[in-house]
Amino acid sequence: MKKVSKKAKRRLTIMTVLLIGLIVGLGASFFSNWATILENKKEARKLNAEYDELLEKETALKSEVTKLQDPDYVARYAREKYLYSKNGEIIIRIPDKNDGE
Repeated sequence: MKKVSKKAKRRLTIMTVLLIGLIVGLGASFFSNWATILENKKEARKLNAEYDELLEKETALKSEVTKLQDPDYVARYAREKYLYSKNGEIIIRIPDKNDGE
């Protein structure tokens, strides 16, 4: 059987400590990056939901713009919303159930 010298033991100990340190460092880096990836995925889901909501809003606004190009719609909208009337028309406003609350 061959005896291991002190120098070889020291070298083996140093290499083991360096290897363990490298593994710990890489593991910590991996988990740190993994947490960042999970946060980014969560943020991406949130932003996609916000994007979909904004697309719906854009569609509604485009529809409203198209409707406002129609003079009959604009006249009816003004009469309903701002209580404008044609000559000889009488406006009677009926309160909604929610108006009094």
